[in-house]
Amino acid sequence: MKKLFFIFLFFSEIQISFSQNLEFEKADRIGKYFQEINNATKRSIEIWNHDLYGSMLLVDPKSRVIYGNEPDLQKSLIKQHGIYVGKLPDSINIANTSVRWNGKQWAMIMLPLSENKYNRINLLAHELFHKAQSSLGFAQKNTQSNHLNQKDGRIYLRLELEALKKAVLSDSKKERKKHLSNAFIFRKYRNILFPGSAAIENQLELNEGLAEYTGMMISGRNRQKTKQHFVHEIDAFVLNPSYVRSFAYYTTPIYGYLLHKKDKYWNQKINSATDLTDFFINDFQIIIPGNLQAVAGNVINDYNANSIFTEEKTREEKIRKQIADYKIKFIDQPHFEIGFEKMNVSFDPRNVFPLEDSGTVYPNIRVTDNWGILEVKHGSLLSPNWDKISLSLPLKEIGQKIEGDGWVLELKEHYTIVEDVHSNNHILVKKQ
Repeated sequence: MKKLFFIFLFFSEIQISFSQNLEFEKADRIGKYFQEINNATKRSIEIWNHDLYGSMLLVDPKSRVIYGNEPDLQKSLIKQHGIYVGKLPDSINIANTSVRWNGKQWAMIMLPLSENKYNRINLLAHELFHKAQSSLGFAQKNTQSNHLNQKDGRIYLRLELEALKKAVLSDSKKERKKHLSNAFIFRKYRNILFPGSAAIENQLELNEGLAEYTGMMISGRNRQKTKQHFVHEIDAFVLNPSYVRSFAYYTTPIYGYLLHKKDKYWNQKINSATDLTDFFINDFQIIIPGNLQAVAGNVINDYNANSIFTEEKTREEKIRKQIADYKIKFIDQPHFEIGFEKMNVSFDPRNVFPLEDSGTVYPNIRVTDNWGILEVKHGSLLSPNWDKISLSLPLKEIGQKIEGDGWVLELKEHYTIVEDVHSNNHILVKKQ
């Protein structure tokens, strides 16, 4: 019996030692990530004349364990192996974003990070820009470009991106300028087709576009790797279900990179009121023709137009069916409505789906509010003014846990669900 006891102790010590080694290895790896981005931002201070390095949280989405490069002001993070470790409260949504928590503004990034060093630094620098952007004079605005869910909007965005790919790959200044000119022609014509779209697109480009330009420039890729990166990213982007909240990650960085060859500090000459399209056109010395429709029509075949038109015609048919299905699910038939009080959301910007003037469908979203926590995996509808969210019925109540088709609501005790006799919708209300 004594021998078995010693064997048990021996293996227990091995397990403890193994666990400690794993924790040390993880802390060491994360510490190297922090040092890596610190070095990269120091080398690139001249981009904004500002060191972007600052408070960062790397978050494991499954365990909600957080790893910080600095202590928080509430001292809830414990220093371990040179980094700060804790657990993110359920009330805080996990996303790649800038977040205020425990008295500090942090750049939050989800783990795991890319094995590719350049992609890893790119992402961290992107989020550090968001953390610093208000001090750089840029408000955070993510206005949705719903016109990019319509066929012509998608077509002329894709043509613009094809022209940008050729501009990036061109080693001839003359060829590069020709492709840049055509990219702006496609953009300007798209904006004519959809009045008011230029201002809407500009807001996202001043936000996510500048952040991604910053991340790309700090990443340290050489010329060849930068070209490969842009081509790969554009080819992956066009396969996204939706373009309305993600296109700026691919347009502004390329225009900015090409302009950087001519003017290294162009980004320090703009502000939150700048029209980036006109700024780029002026600095590239592009001449925009008067008859955009005719000129665009003359050059589209240089940019894979036949395939783009065919693919977008097929996609348009799918979108019409989706709109009809979503209207039935979230508008025409009885559903569950939850009003917002003090909400915070996280979602995937690559698949949001505008539902005409009825709001926007978010296939995956997490919402925290005074009433609790909602997690959606199979679709929800946010109203146009973001004052409520609609979910499909039926629902099942298990105490304060409410479940539906692809969604779960953890409800706080002083809230309950009632049925509206006039609409047959279920609504969330405070208990009397």
